[in-house]
Amino acid sequence: MSFLTRCCTAVRSPFSVLGSIRTATKRAGGTVHNHGGSPGKRLGVKKFSVYADIAADQPVIPGNIIVRQRGTLFHPGQHVEMGRDHTIYATAPGVVRFYKEKWMRGERRFVGVVRHRGEILPRNEAALGRSRYCGLVNLNNPDLQPRQVVAKN
Repeated sequence: MSFLTRCCTAVRSPFSVLGSIRTATKRAGGTVHNHGGSPGKRLGVKKFSVYADIAADQPVIPGNIIVRQRGTLFHPGQHVEMGRDHTIYATAPGVVRFYKEKWMRGERRFVGVVRHRGEILPRNEAALGRSRYCGLVNLNNPDLQPRQVVAKN
C-alpha cells in the first residue's frame, strides 16, 4: 500500500481527525418540573346525602367529620359547626343533608343534620318550630336502666 493510499483512507475516517470519541454508557435523564411535593390532604365530602334515595343517606353522630375543605365551599347549617380549618362536623346525631339557599345575588351550599330520616332542609321553623338537641339522656328510659345480674347456683 502506498503512502498516498494510506493518507486518503485516514482522511475519510472521522475518528482520525478528532481522535477517539467517547460514547455515553448511561441514557441521559431529563429534568422533572413538579416532582416530589407534599402528600395529599384528603379533602372532600366524607359523609354523603343522596337526593334520590332517602334510605341511602348516611347517619352521623356528634363529632363526625362531614366535609374537609379549604375555604368555605360548604357552609354550616342546622346541627353542624365549622372548625378553624373550615372542617364541617356534626354536633347532633342524625342524617346528613346538603341543600342550597339563595344568598345575596347567588346561591350558597349548606350542610346540615336532620334528627329523623324523613325531614328536609332548610327547615320551615315557622310551621315546625326549631329543632333542638341538648345532648341530654332520659334517665327514666327503661332501656338505659342497669340490668340486675342473677347468680346461678
